[in-house]
Amino acid sequence: MSKTETAAELLTFDIDVEEIAGLKTQFDVFRFTKTLVEFYGFRNFMVLNLPPATALGLSGSAIINNWPAELVSLFDREGLIRSSFVVRQLRRSVTPFSFDVERDAETPEMAATFTRFGIVRGACIPVHDPAGARGAVVIGGLGGEPNRQKLMELSFAAIHIFDRLAEIRNMDIRATDLLTDREIDCLTWTAAGKTSAEIADILGLSEHTVNHYLNRAAKKLDTVNRTQAVAKALRIGLIK
Repeated sequence: MSKTETAAELLTFDIDVEEIAGLKTQFDVFRFTKTLVEFYGFRNFMVLNLPPATALGLSGSAIINNWPAELVSLFDREGLIRSSFVVRQLRRSVTPFSFDVERDAETPEMAATFTRFGIVRGACIPVHDPAGARGAVVIGGLGGEPNRQKLMELSFAAIHIFDRLAEIRNMDIRATDLLTDREIDCLTWTAAGKTSAEIADILGLSEHTVNHYLNRAAKKLDTVNRTQAVAKALRIGLIK
């Protein structure tokens, strides 16, 4: 142990690959990631697909994140992606790296913006999904830059987090393809607050048939009841 390392700094997060693989929803992955980054002394994170060169902001590429909404809005509104040293490095390298905005930011304004929101130092981990699509897990806060050991541990977790999010997204897409028009109709009217009896009248079906469609939709969406089915259908854009 060096003189600058404390016992707390040598603690490691118990990264259970099976636990990550068992996460069912994006929100489950969100909670896991939040716990992970807080363990390493950071506060904010963003898991994102690598923005294309034509991207005007980050919001369209973010999968999950807990950045302050004001920061995301400001980043996109001011076109900060064009001068982002983090995005530029992610596009040209597949090697994890740490950052300090006071040292690495292109402009004093960029450094001041992130400092104001408490994202001063952190790490960026390039990742990719099984199809080869590139992305990244970016963490930040007021803590010190992660050392080599922490960066390795964070990289290991990031790979599995991004992979699990890709699997969840693919499951959602398959579920969308499997639902019939009638099942979607029943979910849509349920989301509007209609009862099974009311939906039956609207669609010209029996109440029993409506319940059958809703139960089948819930099963296809891997949810336990119609309330959860509606929530998931809204989240994945199946209904509006």
